[in-house]
Amino acid sequence: MDSMASPLLAAVLAFAVVVMGIVIWSIKRHRDPELTLDCRDPLERLLPSLSGLTHASLLDGNRVELLENQAFFDALFEEIERARTSIHFETFLWKEGRVGRRLAAALAQRARDGLVVRVMLDDRGCSGMGEASEREMRDAGCKVVRYHTARLRNLGVLNRRNHRKAVVFDGRVALVGGHCIVDDWLHDGGPGLRFHDLALRLHGPAVHSVQSSFSENWVAETGELFVGEGVFPVLAPAGDVPIHAARAKPERAAPAVKILHHMVLCIARERLWIQNPYFLPQTEAVRALCAAVKRGVDVRVMVPAAEASDMPIVQHAAHHRFAELLAGGVRIFEYPHTLLHQKVMTVDGRWCAVGSSNFDDRSFEINDEITLGLLDPALAQRLMAIFERDQAECRELQLDRWQRRGLRHRLLDRTLYLLHEQL
Repeated sequence: MDSMASPLLAAVLAFAVVVMGIVIWSIKRHRDPELTLDCRDPLERLLPSLSGLTHASLLDGNRVELLENQAFFDALFEEIERARTSIHFETFLWKEGRVGRRLAAALAQRARDGLVVRVMLDDRGCSGMGEASEREMRDAGCKVVRYHTARLRNLGVLNRRNHRKAVVFDGRVALVGGHCIVDDWLHDGGPGLRFHDLALRLHGPAVHSVQSSFSENWVAETGELFVGEGVFPVLAPAGDVPIHAARAKPERAAPAVKILHHMVLCIARERLWIQNPYFLPQTEAVRALCAAVKRGVDVRVMVPAAEASDMPIVQHAAHHRFAELLAGGVRIFEYPHTLLHQKVMTVDGRWCAVGSSNFDDRSFEINDEITLGLLDPALAQRLMAIFERDQAECRELQLDRWQRRGLRHRLLDRTLYLLHEQL
């Protein structure tokens, strides 16, 4: 009897493993469709479609300020001091250091002043922030919450991280971009190997979208609903920039940031310039980029060189697709000096995107992200000028030389690309 039970049990277990594998594959398949788009309408006419398909609303009447490198921290501490009712802060990465200690002290002081200060920290990314900073904020009355802590109840979501970097002050002003609370981001534009990054300061109705984004994970982790004029005030028009925020990640559909990034590849007509630190496009994105070149679009991609990146394994994984892109006419530039961390796209010199999203599967399908799409020719031109400035310091990859790179380099690229969905 025992001899019969053992094979039967093994067969049942094997069947269960197969079924579980199919379930996991099915879930991913529904969230990862192959996106296609055939459209020849001009960009301006497609803005309602672009926002609607990314589960957002196009909001007019905003004012935007570009913050480069150190200017982000100047704006951050300036707005912390100005705030009068509430500060909502979230980040993926916070490491112990000068900027972290200063931020903890500033937020703690505003809590002691009577403001409601909510701080959302990704548990994995902020594991190195130091106990003293977190204790200082908590002791002062800040509400500090860690996202997806390593506990049994979070076992099924531990791989999903909050990669957003955003701050909302009084529900009236927001900062959104790529800056982390790490001393490597303290950079004044002078010499030195500090990371390069960009962020936006927003005034106007689009601030509500950023506040709503913050509330999503706050409510999920705490159950606390925050309401009223101190967090969601009536916002009058502050400028003339239409903005929509791609952030939604429906459980049974393709995430908004993935749709946004793919759509703009398909609707560009003149120029499509991308700066992204972790650029691992899927097959359909590679095809869309090459198709854009065929229809006459100037397509350029700028990434940090492997030796300049904080994650060289990601750069090597990305290298696996570079030959296809170069053969398709995409121009690829590697920035050799430091981590170029800005996540920026400009389309046709009129529309642009800035936010936290990397151009990879982890950002598109797993992590929580926020990317702002803006119809702002002035901002787009400034971002293009930054691209051209950085391009002058880059090395442009050439297909013939790239195809002759060494066997060790090729094997490393191919091996690491096998992990591209999790990098």
